[in-house]
Amino acid sequence: MMKMQMGMVALLVAFSAIEIGLASPNTVPAFLWSPHLQAGNGGIDVAVNYQVMSAKDLVDSVFTQGGWSNILCSEKKVKQPVDVALVFIGRELLSSDVSSKRNSEPSLVNTLNGLFTSSNFSLAFPYIAAPEEERMESLLLSGLKQACPHNVGASNIVFSDSCFVEDGTIHKLSDLQSFKDHLLARKETRREGETDLVVLCSEGSESNSQSGQSHSERESISELVSSVEQSGSKYTALYVSDPYWYTSYKTLQRFLAESATGNSTVGVATTCDELCKFKSSLLEGILVGIVFLLILISGLCCMAGIDTPTRFETPQDS
Repeated sequence: MMKMQMGMVALLVAFSAIEIGLASPNTVPAFLWSPHLQAGNGGIDVAVNYQVMSAKDLVDSVFTQGGWSNILCSEKKVKQPVDVALVFIGRELLSSDVSSKRNSEPSLVNTLNGLFTSSNFSLAFPYIAAPEEERMESLLLSGLKQACPHNVGASNIVFSDSCFVEDGTIHKLSDLQSFKDHLLARKETRREGETDLVVLCSEGSESNSQSGQSHSERESISELVSSVEQSGSKYTALYVSDPYWYTSYKTLQRFLAESATGNSTVGVATTCDELCKFKSSLLEGILVGIVFLLILISGLCCMAGIDTPTRFETPQDS
């Protein structure tokens, strides 16, 4: 009960700091929690990091302060391992959205609040500079390889289809139900001491409405956490928002997929036929003609500007 009160106070302090204007429009929040981990070596069970840090620094903090290097690296296994490390990469929240007065996603914030404050170990990062050059899931995978240079201890790594990772060996799942089935199957086959890394990337509310997907971020988090808890598995979880990539990326991904399969949009030409070549040649001729016409007009204007006398006086004989 005491830890829950400390977690509530820490989260309220973090939200208050955001509300009074410390957050910039380009920062996003991140929350790390676990009901099964305890801070070791006299560490703090509940903490809020008020520094504005980069996404890469966040990943480093998760592996160091959050203890994920001890969980996911085989050479650093601890005595209190967890069965699943969950990562939720959202597309909805900014730091300013977490404040009570300007909360655009109250149900999502309330869900995160409940999970955060009821955990034994929790860290809050209110101000994360949103990544602009690399997606959060790619940074997470790079951080995992950097933290575990010799051998990654995660026995099974899965990402959702909406995550963008360039590693072709990563197994991907399509929807929330497939994640539930995967976790249930891994409960039966997972050996003692093994830890699974599960990364679920949200496609955003706009993409959900277009694709007909019925699960919001709040529902995905609640259902997946409930599924893990009902299976009796120990877990640690990270939520971080990455709102600036998903729209343009999904549009580009869909276009490339259609082009690769030959199912491009009807009426959009992918090759230049005879008519196209004729139009391009005609346009080139018009542009060249305009350039020469401008040169001719400039020359005539210059010639017209030459002022010479119309007659010359005859020299007087001396």
